[in-house]
Amino acid sequence: MAVHDHPHRHLGFRFPSLHRTGKAPAATDAAAVTATSAYVFAGLRLLTGFVFLWAFLDKTFGFGYATQDGKGWIDGGSPTKGFLSGVAVGPMESTFHDWAGAAWADWLFMLGLLGIGLALVGGILLRLAAVAGTAMMALMWIAEWPPARHLSDGSLSMSTNPFADYHLVYAVVLIALAAAGAGATWGLGRAWARLPFVSRNRWLL
Repeated sequence: MAVHDHPHRHLGFRFPSLHRTGKAPAATDAAAVTATSAYVFAGLRLLTGFVFLWAFLDKTFGFGYATQDGKGWIDGGSPTKGFLSGVAVGPMESTFHDWAGAAWADWLFMLGLLGIGLALVGGILLRLAAVAGTAMMALMWIAEWPPARHLSDGSLSMSTNPFADYHLVYAVVLIALAAAGAGATWGLGRAWARLPFVSRNRWLL
């Protein structure tokens, strides 16, 4: 049924015709938003993955950024000793000092960086990456302990926020990427999800 424009007869709200050719504007807009969101999440996934991968590479080879040349893991340096031995605040201060430089801590930390980075770049195992990354970020948050205004020696902690910092932001990003299934765009997520052992174990997505 055609809808004719007669102002003197149709003064109220009119629904769009269902007989128009092509997609309805609302459906087109929704599809565009969905596609845009997929690309935004994919870009965020790749950037976040590079953050973790670069941290692994720099700490392994000592590229001179966060890790000095000649102080890399392959040169005998410890990826955890500098950071954990420098913890000067929080409820786990002494525990982190005990962990600093331990071989198991170095391996666990570096494998975590590598695994999370590869999972994000590849777009697979995002749920495991979210769990492992959130645990890592939580420990690093506790190590810096933003709620404290002063360090254990009484000096200012220089904390800019008592709760929200970049560790929490990274944790939320990891959870959001896993929840959104962000590995399907610019990643191997769709092919990975079709594998029989993955389809039987959804926690591997």
